This record gives sequence, C-alpha cells and structure tokens, in this order.
Amino acid sequence: MSVVIETTLGDITVDLYLNERPRACLNFLKLCKLKYYNFNLFHTISRGFIAQTGDPSGSRKGGSSIYGVIDGSSKRYFEAEKEPRIKHTRPGLVSFVCDDDHMVASQFFLTLGEDLIYLDDKHCVFGEVVEGLETLETINEVICDNDDRPYQDVRITHTVVLDDPYPDPRGLKMPSRSPSPNAERLAGGRIAADEEIDETTGKSAKELAELQAEREAKARATILEMVGDIPDADIAPPENVLFVCKLNPVTTDDDLEIIFSRFGKIKSCEIIRDRKTGDSLQYAFIEFEDQKSCEDAYFKMANVLIDDRRIHVDFSQSVSKVKWLGRGRGVRHFDEKGNRTKENRDIGKGNYKNNDDRIKYRNSRRRSISVEKRPKRRSPVRQRKRSNSRGRYNRESSDKRHRRRSRSPRRYSDRHRRHSREERIRSSYKRERRES
Repeated sequence: MSVVIETTLGDITVDLYLNERPRACLNFLKLCKLKYYNFNLFHTISRGFIAQTGDPSGSRKGGSSIYGVIDGSSKRYFEAEKEPRIKHTRPGLVSFVCDDDHMVASQFFLTLGEDLIYLDDKHCVFGEVVEGLETLETINEVICDNDDRPYQDVRITHTVVLDDPYPDPRGLKMPSRSPSPNAERLAGGRIAADEEIDETTGKSAKELAELQAEREAKARATILEMVGDIPDADIAPPENVLFVCKLNPVTTDDDLEIIFSRFGKIKSCEIIRDRKTGDSLQYAFIEFEDQKSCEDAYFKMANVLIDDRRIHVDFSQSVSKVKWLGRGRGVRHFDEKGNRTKENRDIGKGNYKNNDDRIKYRNSRRRSISVEKRPKRRSPVRQRKRSNSRGRYNRESSDKRHRRRSRSPRRYSDRHRRHSREERIRSSYKRERRES
C-alpha cells in the first residue's frame, strides 16, 4: 500500500505499515483522500533530524484526525498503536506526532537522520519512504532560521492514494476535485515556493559592485583552498598589522617605529628589503599590540609626508607568517626573522593546531617500541610445522632431523682430517720439487 506525496521540491512515495499500524494508516489514508494535506507547509525542517508538516494553518498547533473532521473537535485526537515497537533508526521513516498521552491528530514528520532513538516510544511510526530519497536530501538542505522554519516555503501540493483497503467511515464525504488554496493555508508562509529571489533588488550600483567583488573573492579563496595553498577559504589576516607603502628608500625601521609609536605599543616594525642587495623595497609591515592602535594609525597616517614621500597606509592582507603543512596537518607560525614560534592562534573561523603534539607522540612511540622486546619472526613453513608438531608425521621427520644432526659433527671432523692430510702431502711434494 503506497501513497505519493507531491511537494514543491519533488515527489515522495510512502509505503504504509498496514499490519502493524492499522488505525494510524486508516487516519492517514482518509486524510489524503480528503485532500486534507494539500498546500500544507513544512513548518519545521531541522537538518539531520526531521521535516514536520500536516498542520493546515502552518502554526505548528493545528490539525485534526479524520474522526475530528467528521464528528467535530471533540474527536480531534485518537490513540495510536504502541505495539509492535518500531524504532526511528534511519532516514525516510514517516511518523505521526503524538502528545504525552500518545494521542494522534494529523501532523506527521519524516526522519532526516539515523538512530533517532530519543523519538522511540514517543511518536508513532506508520510508514517509510521507498522512492524520492533524493527529495528528502533536498528538503534536508533547505535554509532555515534559528527556529527551524524555512525562509522559502516547502509545501505539499497534492497527495495520491494508490490503493485504499479500508472502508470509508460513516459520514465521510469525498470532494469531487482538489480544493483550491485558501488564505488560511497560505497564511503561514514567507517566500512562495515559485517566487524568484533577487538579491539585487533595492540595491545601489555601489552595493552591487561590492557584492560582486565579495563573491569573486570568495570564489578565489575557495579555489586556493581546493589546490592546497590556504587551510581555509575563510582565513583572515591579523587585524593588528598595518601595511605601509610608497616609502622613501632612505627611511629605516627605527624611523617608522618612532613615528607610529605615538598611536600605541608596537610589537614589530619591518621594512621589506631585497635579499641580495639589502635595498629597501619601499613598503613595510607594522604590528601593534592591540587592534585599536592599528585603527587609529590607519585613519590618521594616510597620505602623510615622511622623508619627502606621501605614504599610503592600509590594513595588512598578508598571511605570510602562517605556513600550512597540508590538509589535516595544521599550520606553523613564524616570526619576522623566519624563526618558528610556539604560539597557537585562531586563524579565520577555525582553530588550527600546530604539529608539536603529534611529533611528540610519534617520537615517544618510537622510543617505546625500541625498548620493548620484539617477538621473533618465523617463516610460514616453520610456523606450520611448529603448529602441527603433535602429528605423527612431523614427529618422525623431527626424529630423522635430530639423528642427521647428531652424525653431522663426526662426519665433518673426519672429512676435515682427510683434507688436512692431503694438503700436507701436496705441500711437501711442492717443496721437494722447488728444492730439486
């Protein structure tokens, strides 16, 4: 027994547990035949958890069972089955929302995650999704607010009952056609499902240019992250470092430090120079103790005359003091002279640890392995013979091997004596020939 639920994001086919949940399945089938769920809003979508619907008003508090639709609000709820016990173990299960007394109306949800054991014995599972799991994945990725309410509407547009084995309750009147959407059912929505979202509406040309530049920068950062040049696309340079350019070649580090020190304590001031000649490249980086001092220097030192040159001041965009070791290996920090520092900072939105802990663990592990007594390795043939040493065949072969080993020293000593006597005779014969 299946029911097709058509949504604004795709179709979902649900198989019902008729034998395990007869009352719950009857309630769901009759509500689908009445087109009760048409234009119902998915008012709660929690990523990796559930997607809940079934309330015509979209307020999360409405809905009625088929008995309440026929006989009035006094029969809005009915008691659902508890046995046999069906657990929320995988995505795609369909379950009625129950109250504390295990009473059911019309609201139901679809599971979007695995092992939701805290929902067991609280809500009534009555079916599972057999087709349209990709639609569930699309619903799972919908953007929602802090209250898990989608910004753009996701609605049930139509329900199709493929077969109904239950007789209709007395007083049930089926509609001749699908009802049109009314104001009550569309009241809980925000942005219509078929409405196109244009981010450029109401923005000036300057704001659009900034938005385009931000998107391009984000795309370039994502590419650098993919090729491995930076650890994170959201990596950010330090906010207390100032970039100064258009300097006079005669300006020194001490001069800049004296000039900028009136804004606050300076941790480092370095003019970048050529490696071979040592000549100034006419730009420098100044690191302040705090961010406020850096901001004051930025606003007050722009276009200031230093050594007959109008300098340009901006916030630093360099992350040169951070060296990425590769994906999953963290980063290392370096000072102005290129020496490695032990400081561990937060970069961007992630906390990238240096590699010291892993290196210490690896070295300690090597030392422990070298001290331990390593087990002797045996060849597979000797292991097999050793494991079968209780057998008759191996006992006989071992006896022969021991007997052969016991004779070998005596045989070797006789052969050695014979060879040594022959060599003495041969050497004496050669000596006589030389003398003659």
